[in-house]
Amino acid sequence: MFDSHSIYKKKQAGEEIEVQEILLDNLTQRKEGEEFSEHRMELPLSDTILRVLYGVFLFMVAIALVRSFQFQVFSEDKMHQAAEKNAVRNIPLAPNRGVLYDSSFLQLAFNKPSFDFVCDKFSMPSTPKEKEGILRAASLLLDISFDELKDEIQENLAPRILVKENISHEELVLLESRLTEFQGCLVQENIRREYIQGDLFSHILGYTAKVSAKEFLELQGYSVTDQVGKVGVEKTYEELLRGNPGRIVLSRDAAGKIVGQKEIIASEQGTSLVLWLNAGLQERLVESLEKVFSQTTAKKGVAVAMNPKTGGILSLVSLPSFDANLFAEGISQKEWNALLQNPASPLFNRAISGIGYPTGSVIKPLVGVAALQEGVIDKDTSIFAPLEICVENIYTKQDECFRDWEFHGISNIARAIAESVNTFFYIIGGGYEGFSGLGPNRIKEYIERFGWGEATGVDLPGEGRGILPEFDENWRLGDTYHFAIGQGPFAVTPIQVATAFSAIANGGILFVPQAAYKLVDGDRNTLAVMEPNIKREGFVDAKTLEIIRKGMRQTVTAGSATGWLDSLPVKAAAKTGTAQTGRTASGGKDYLHSWTVAFAPIENPEIVLVVMVEDLLEGQVGTLPVARDALQWYFTRN
Repeated sequence: MFDSHSIYKKKQAGEEIEVQEILLDNLTQRKEGEEFSEHRMELPLSDTILRVLYGVFLFMVAIALVRSFQFQVFSEDKMHQAAEKNAVRNIPLAPNRGVLYDSSFLQLAFNKPSFDFVCDKFSMPSTPKEKEGILRAASLLLDISFDELKDEIQENLAPRILVKENISHEELVLLESRLTEFQGCLVQENIRREYIQGDLFSHILGYTAKVSAKEFLELQGYSVTDQVGKVGVEKTYEELLRGNPGRIVLSRDAAGKIVGQKEIIASEQGTSLVLWLNAGLQERLVESLEKVFSQTTAKKGVAVAMNPKTGGILSLVSLPSFDANLFAEGISQKEWNALLQNPASPLFNRAISGIGYPTGSVIKPLVGVAALQEGVIDKDTSIFAPLEICVENIYTKQDECFRDWEFHGISNIARAIAESVNTFFYIIGGGYEGFSGLGPNRIKEYIERFGWGEATGVDLPGEGRGILPEFDENWRLGDTYHFAIGQGPFAVTPIQVATAFSAIANGGILFVPQAAYKLVDGDRNTLAVMEPNIKREGFVDAKTLEIIRKGMRQTVTAGSATGWLDSLPVKAAAKTGTAQTGRTASGGKDYLHSWTVAFAPIENPEIVLVVMVEDLLEGQVGTLPVARDALQWYFTRN
């Protein structure tokens, strides 16, 4: 048996005690009564293993030294910035957004102070229980869903979370008195938009709202509390209107708590924008359209007014509309759902978006331009326009007939425009009994010259291109007849119509329509003027356009607009049209899209006006009274 006291005896004899002997003695004492072999404990490490261990240790020390040198020498600035970032907290200061004016400097959009409650995820307590306690308290105090708030904190990748925007005065007082209970959260002063008559200008001004999660990731330099332009000129000119944000730099301790203020970097106000818009004309057009809605089956309509000398948009109305202030204030889910589910689609900008509408007879002046330019007719050409034209259908081998709305007889181009003679345009468009018409390709070529079938380039987001027909082996003569009077697989937007007729009014310059007129500073001093943007010119002879203008003037004096636009204080020119919708009322009458295009004064036009009303019952008058009221107001407003 092993003698447990032998080591002690050796020690007394002056011999050195090995470490393993002490360990062995200790183990032996704990294993009382058990056999234990000293041989099993004495297993010295080999020199090779020791060298490997020493090598690993030296290698790890070397790495640590190299990394320490790298951080201290090569990455000093980067590490300093990181440390500074951990030691400070930046609170964004929203700039005063540039305001919006109409052409007479009537202010249409204002900036109003607001307060948001914001939490910094990295400054909140680290334990889930403490963080959840803060969220519960906030949800109760601000009357918001705890579950939604919790999900937002967990799922949103942004470091700062907007808990609630535009908090009320009562909520502000409560939060300020209990702010110490909300570690990592604060009340942040902000700026929000306020629009005068929010539903009157919403489709041209647009609106601002809080940055979405998608926008926050895509846009540079925005915080979760920032407002951003969503539609209209607010979106197009966001970069100019926004200004440069500032910030408050706060210092914080190792626990993340704010311990003092370091500096304030002031924000810079955005540039203000003056529009071509005439607020009085806009208001008059809305009133007139709503009056028509109250007296007819129609409930949707559009009006666009342009300056034909510059392309400036004097008015842009799309009804029904929506209140832009709902979005600026923070729209509720209930309000948002109501807008989305409204069958009249108030968010849809009928003036510029979508595929547009069939024009009906409004296309006829453009077809007249093509026929005159191509030598199919001249200003004196007279054609017998019967009540009905019948041609053989190439598929059925049976005659199919195309009627006029009434019998007109001998007509020239001026009379055909003024009285909207369908059969005259059937003949010059598609040909008849030896008379060679334009054919569909040349009709399409000329309306494309006037900008139909392509975006106008207007400085408003969401513009549509319209649609023009495609010609294939199934296209027949009857389709050309329909095309020549604005029916068939064909549609344009009201802004495209206004642009085309501006070129007719001004003698052949196709402008890019513009909502913005000039940029001004906070004192209304002009910084820059948006020069007129010419898209195309010289694409049609001035003499041809003069013939068309005379026909449109005759529309007022002895045509379809007589009794409506002939009593204005200035001489006006016009073209009316109705387009089939394919829908019929229970009484058998058709629903139509009604159009009126007018410009005035005829000698030196300064306004082109397009009015379109959807789903007007056959026999009802919709657009002419609107055009009359608007032009009467425009030329007597001073």
